[in-house]
Amino acid sequence: MLTEHGFTVVAAVDNGPSLRRALAEERPDVAVVDVRLPPSFTDEGLQAAIQARRDRPGFPVLVLSQYVEQLYARELLADGAGAVGYLLKDRVANTGQFIDAVTSVSRGGTAMDAQVIAKLLTRGDARGRTGELSPREREVLSLIAAGRSNTAIAHQLVISASAVNKHISSIFGKLRLPESEDDNRRVLAVLAYLNR
Repeated sequence: MLTEHGFTVVAAVDNGPSLRRALAEERPDVAVVDVRLPPSFTDEGLQAAIQARRDRPGFPVLVLSQYVEQLYARELLADGAGAVGYLLKDRVANTGQFIDAVTSVSRGGTAMDAQVIAKLLTRGDARGRTGELSPREREVLSLIAAGRSNTAIAHQLVISASAVNKHISSIFGKLRLPESEDDNRRVLAVLAYLNR
């Protein structure tokens, strides 16, 4: 599927140690990684992806998982560098959604599965600064977490682009995320959202 959409696959591996080697030796532009890999079938794929991001800060990684695990989403986003995604495996069957996620992550964006976001939204009481967000701002932030552009958010919510910009500006203000050349405020906002 990836090669049919213009990607070059430099390695395809089926276990944790081979994945670590491939990421270090091949130095791909983006990695699509299963959370659970042999030999332990725990979180070897995720740990290899996190290590690759430690070795190459901001290295684009799209993680696939069978189930929604909030901890995995948080671990991926913990460095605040962006270029990460977390999709449920059944999303791979939706070619357009999968290719969009790989493309977004490879370009430095985030792509969070809608079910992950829904689970985070229904999580217990909101703590900290995210509790100050209005329902519409939470909706906009959930779409940012899903990797949507401002234009896509406007289209999905049937509001103007300027309204999206106002909501995002308000979100940044309420989360106390000032403009900075060193930080990606969208990623920091998603981190605050995931850690609420």
